[in-house]
This record gives sequence, C-alpha cells and structure tokens, in this order.
Amino acid sequence: MPIETTASVVAQVPDGAELLAVPFDSALSPEVELHLPVSDLLAHYEAKGEAGEIVEVPVARAGGVGRVLLYGVGDGSPRALRKAGAALTRRAKGRDTLTVVAPEGDVAAFAEAALLAAYSFKIGNGGRKPVRALAFAGADAAQVRRAQVVAQAVALARDLANTPSSVKNPAWLAERAAEVGVPARIWDEEQLQADGFGGILAVGRGSASPPRLIQLSYTPAEPTDRHVVLVGKGITFDSGGLSLKPNENMKTQKTDMAGGAVVIAVLGALAELGAPVRVTGLIASAENMPSGTAQRPSDVIKHYGGRTVEVLNTDAEGRLVLADALAYADAVLDPDEVVDIATLTGAITVALGRNVGAVYASDDALAKQLLDAGQESDDRLWRMPLIEDYAPALESTIADLANVEAGSRFGAGSITAALFLREFAGRRPWAHLDIAGVGRSTVDEGTLTKGATGFGVRLLLEWLTRP
Repeated sequence: MPIETTASVVAQVPDGAELLAVPFDSALSPEVELHLPVSDLLAHYEAKGEAGEIVEVPVARAGGVGRVLLYGVGDGSPRALRKAGAALTRRAKGRDTLTVVAPEGDVAAFAEAALLAAYSFKIGNGGRKPVRALAFAGADAAQVRRAQVVAQAVALARDLANTPSSVKNPAWLAERAAEVGVPARIWDEEQLQADGFGGILAVGRGSASPPRLIQLSYTPAEPTDRHVVLVGKGITFDSGGLSLKPNENMKTQKTDMAGGAVVIAVLGALAELGAPVRVTGLIASAENMPSGTAQRPSDVIKHYGGRTVEVLNTDAEGRLVLADALAYADAVLDPDEVVDIATLTGAITVALGRNVGAVYASDDALAKQLLDAGQESDDRLWRMPLIEDYAPALESTIADLANVEAGSRFGAGSITAALFLREFAGRRPWAHLDIAGVGRSTVDEGTLTKGATGFGVRLLLEWLTRP
C-alpha cells in the first residue's frame, strides 16, 4: 500500500533516536542534553505551547549534531492532539524514523493523526517521502494499536479512491473487496440481470466494464442480535453518461466510489477492533460512460423490488445504484439500521463546504449516534433536514419516481436526493451520509493529503466499535 508509515510502542526513548519529539510540558529523557534550559528555549522562540507549534532544537550527538522537536499540545483535547500529531509527522517528512514522547490524554487520537499525515499516494518515484516509521515512547500500547488499525483502514479507502480509473473498474473493485478478510459475494452482470437490479445495470450499460454488486459480511465472535447494513456508492468513474460533465468536473471522478471504498475499509477493520455488532456491507459499483448502449434521459428503469424510475439526468446516477442496494437490504437482509454513504451531490458542497459532511436520517436516535461518533472521531457531520414539502420534486408523469426534479421549483439538490433514497430504504431506521464535499481534499494539510480523504471510515468505526 502507498502508506509506508508504521507505528510501534517503546517503553523509553532509544539511544541515538534519529529524530526525537517531546511535548513542551514534559521532562526530557535523560539521554537528551540541550544546551539551554527548556524554559529559556521556549522563551527565546516565544513559543506558547499551542497545538501544532514546534520548536526545533539542535543537540550534541556522538559523531555529529542531532535534532529534538519540542511540540505544543494546546488544551490537550483530542482535536488539539490530532493537530499536534499531524504537525509532527509533516515536520519529519523525509526522515526514516521519528520517536515521540507521547503526550498526556487521548494518545489514540494523537497517534492516528500522526499516521494519517504520513499518507502518500504516488505513481512514480518523485518527491520526498513521508517519515517511514513512528515510535511512541511511554504510550499505551492498546491505544496505539487502535490508532494504527483505524489509520490503515483510512489509508485503504484513500488508496482505492485514488487509484486511476485506467486500472480501477467494477470488477477490480470487487477483487480488492474480496481481499479484506471477510466473506464476500459478488454479483456479475448476468446475476444482476437475473435478480432484477435494474438501477445498477442501467448506469453501467454505457461502459465496456460491466457493473458489480459486492456484499461483505462481518460476524462478531460473540453472538449478537443487532445487524447493521452499510451501503456505499461505487461509481469507479463518472463521466455523467449522456448528460456529460464538463471536463474540469470530470478530472476528479475516479474518486466517485469513495463511499464504496469506505464501506470496504470499514468491513476489513471490524474484526481487529472487536466490533460487537453484525455488519453487512453492500457496494453498488458501475462505470458511468456515454456510448451507443448508454441509458438515455427519459428512459424508465425498474429497480430491485419493482419500483420504476424515470431517468431525467444520467449524471444523477449514484442514487440509481444505491436505490437497488437499499431495496435489497430492506427486502432480504432485514437489518436493524441502514446507513448509506456516497459522494452524491455537488449541492452539499455549496451548503457545508469541504470540512463537514451531511447526515440525513429518518430516525432521531440514529442521527444522534452518528453525529456523536463524528464529533468523537473528527469526521464531523451536520444534520440536514428531510423537508417533506420538497417531495413533489420526485414526481414523474410516467413512472413511480423521477431521479431528479424536472424543473427548478424546489432546488435543494442534496435534500431531494436524500428523499429519493429514503423511498428505497423501507421503514426501518436509515441514514444517508452525503460526502461529496469532504470525500476529496485539494490541500496537503493536517491529516489530509491531496486526493481522497477516506472520510467516513473513522466515523463508522467509532459508531460500530465503541460501547
């Protein structure tokens, strides 16, 4: 995998550590000798101890000069510790190892951020590589282990989404999903046709790469009555179909399967984290391309379960594949809760920007659980309303539903998309995460690297594994 950084725990600072980082307010290891008292150094650099603040100090070493990084942790909150951990890793870029005297507080949050900041995805050998190994001195081993499992899951989601679509197609994604260590079932195009998955088939009709439906199943060691279904959008490239996107909008569409990547990564990490709930993951995967066989605006398709939809815009394809998976989950899997995650609408980026994801929910208790998990994990969510007055936007004169509004009477594209999905989720508790704004980063900053973010992995793992 492109992420090379690994975490380890050491009882004390090893002799001759290549690069050592120590929090401002901790006593330095006896092996480290500074040429001035720490208080004088911090005063000289006017350091305030804020999260992410780093003072680099030269120290005498046998045979040369070494470096110590004095780092601030701010108020010591999990958010501040994440900022501190990410800043350290970025400062150590190009080094082989970084040894960190762990701060007090949430070491898992600190170590997780340090690992995520070291993520890279590069086809080729150019550029400086991130620090390759992180060791945490004086840290709780269980916390560091959890951080590493979560960070590796986020890295897997990023890897899948960052892989170019010249490599990645629905069959490739199914192969990668089958490698995460849980039982897998794959529907190919013939099986999709036989079982009536008309939405997935319609979206994939224009591509030379046939669609797939992927099912992953995790069962905990101890029996449980609770069953959760996660549904991810797996569009491996979205040209818009015959409703073709502009070129600039198309350049990032290899990441349009980010929701599906999140579901795959989460299913692969549940066992290592000891999740106490049974989880089924569904990834509805297709490539949305224009061709002589592509679906057309005004076509009517029949979804799993028999509901018909008039396709007014082929670029609103994510909801078509998710509808099939949601209907299947409701009819066959009988879950207690269903959560879907998708880079669904550009409208949500206008509403919430690129730092906060959206959650729509039919159940207040489920919404609160996800909001709390987002706050705890730093995959932050904002609850958006399911406004019933906008439901007429989905009316069709010839089918049960339309996939988009025919005019511009209501607008609110993210809300009407969520209302469309709700029609297929049944009456059980359901939530929809629209991650179009947060699924991709345009900056190298903090825990983020340009490209896919893996947003949703930490959130869902927090929700599924914490008491």
